[in-house]
Amino acid sequence: MNHRINQDNALQVAALRDGTVIDHIPSDKLFSVVSILGLEHVSSKITIGNNLLSQKLGLKGIIKIADRFFDDDEINQIALVAPNCRLNIIRDYQVTEKKQVRLPDDFQGICKCANPKCITNNEPMLTRFHVLGEDRKTLKCHYCEKQMNRDEVSLL
Repeated sequence: MNHRINQDNALQVAALRDGTVIDHIPSDKLFSVVSILGLEHVSSKITIGNNLLSQKLGLKGIIKIADRFFDDDEINQIALVAPNCRLNIIRDYQVTEKKQVRLPDDFQGICKCANPKCITNNEPMLTRFHVLGEDRKTLKCHYCEKQMNRDEVSLL
């Protein structure tokens, strides 16, 4: 059996005519990013690489999504789990824009409140959190005001 990959197949995976590349994702957070962005429901071609060597992270993940562009609100939600990831916007095989994600001041429907008595854990409603602190690592539930560390949240 021949295990060589011909160049045409390698380019089909590596080159992206138009779309978005999300890079510098911590390897242990890659599939959380996939879930937050709802990529399992996207019909575009998606290439996912995980546990790739990175000088900054040691190991990283990368996602390439053909013909798909995200607005700032969509993409900034991933800052909850991957605050240092970067986006490259590709048009006609060229990087036309680079973006750094930024955790929004408020977000909803991404993670669960840690307070079992919170209304969001007992009624069918979206969770909502405010980001606090200079380091932006503290989340405060909009409804019960429970505070929790961003690194300890459970995604919905």
